[in-house]
Amino acid sequence: MVIMDDPLDFESEDPLLSSPVINQKRKKVIGLDDLLTDYYKEKSKVIERESKRAKAKKNYNSDEDDNGKEALLSRKINECHNQMREMSGEEEISTWGVQVFGNQKPPPPLVFPELGSCSLLQSFMSNKHHTLIELSTENGDNFLEGLLVNGWLSKLVSAHCHVEKLIAKWTFNLMLYSSKEELRTSACDFWWIILSPDNKAEKLPVRIEWFPSYSDFQRALEIYGFLFDFSSHPKLLNMDSSGRGPPNNIRGWIKFTSACCLVRSKQSIFSTSEAEELVKFLICLSLDRQLQGLQVLLNKCMQSAISYFTDEEWSTSCEKIARTLACRIPMDLNCLRSVECISGVGTRSNHLRSAVSYQILLVCFNSEATDEVEILNLLISINVKDKNCDFFKMYIYLVLTENWLLSNPMLEHKPVIYEMWGVYLRNCSCQINGTDLRPYASKVRTKASYLLHGTSKK
Repeated sequence: MVIMDDPLDFESEDPLLSSPVINQKRKKVIGLDDLLTDYYKEKSKVIERESKRAKAKKNYNSDEDDNGKEALLSRKINECHNQMREMSGEEEISTWGVQVFGNQKPPPPLVFPELGSCSLLQSFMSNKHHTLIELSTENGDNFLEGLLVNGWLSKLVSAHCHVEKLIAKWTFNLMLYSSKEELRTSACDFWWIILSPDNKAEKLPVRIEWFPSYSDFQRALEIYGFLFDFSSHPKLLNMDSSGRGPPNNIRGWIKFTSACCLVRSKQSIFSTSEAEELVKFLICLSLDRQLQGLQVLLNKCMQSAISYFTDEEWSTSCEKIARTLACRIPMDLNCLRSVECISGVGTRSNHLRSAVSYQILLVCFNSEATDEVEILNLLISINVKDKNCDFFKMYIYLVLTENWLLSNPMLEHKPVIYEMWGVYLRNCSCQINGTDLRPYASKVRTKASYLLHGTSKK
């Protein structure tokens, strides 16, 4: 018999349709022990939180200590770095330059009232073609200036094969003393064309009534403020260029000197002693950093001045030039500069470089050495391991000795000299520690190693 209220068989198998049995739980009674347990649990949590806070505070203080130690270490590192920079710093001794110009003097007058009466101008004015040149003829000076700037003056002089005394003096003064660039440049070009150093003729292409003498060249330098004995002016031996430097006319002086030296075969202008003075002046001019832009001109003029001497004169003159310069140039990087500025690979350039280097070495050793062997003995005896060793002087000695020996082929016949040179190079190359931070220690070591390597190949 089926009871209608009973579930069907498949309904009893469905878990969704089956209701779970609800268990009736008894309410728990909270006693005193439970309250105590909860109290101690909360207190334990409070203690744990306080412990964590204390630990965090301790860690924070530890970070502050670490930061303080780090700052201290940073300061120490900076101090060491500054000390190393001071030990290896070469700023105070790594510059060259001598201020060879002092106060300038007023230049001579550039106005020549007699110019209007010169025969060249009168001849030109009488020529009907002068009207083709659009220049005012009211003032002789201005008219000639126009001819000079336009290049007509040199053409007229070449056509007449004659330079009058007034025109020669006027153009010479414009070249050396005029403040107008156009005039001094044109005057310099005028003289260069007239002298025509490239002309192979035995005589000058034109007859010159007046030619400047050595005293005129020297007077120009005096007006420029050139210090003929700058070693007696120690306050000027610095790099301060705020004072008045050389005038712009020094360019014309250099170019004109070069041209005059090149025409000796056509006209002898300087004596042997005067030519020696010019070479010394040119080397001294090369020591002024304000003239670095004219170094090419100075080098060309130097070559012209060296070629001015005859073969018989040169040997004696070279030694005189070297001895005078050695007593005049400061014994610092300027003495190396004085050797370096003697450019060229010719026999005379090499001879002068070697002679100047040798004489400077003799001055450096204050007469302790009198010949080649004694110089090298003194160099070899220097103890590079000594803490008081002056490597700056060592560097100067090294470069001077290099130029002295390697620029003098005559020393090849003295093998003992080159053997001692090799010993000196090995001392500098092998006995100086690579970690030596003293000024110029690394430069001496590197330079000596390079020279030693080149010497070993020969």
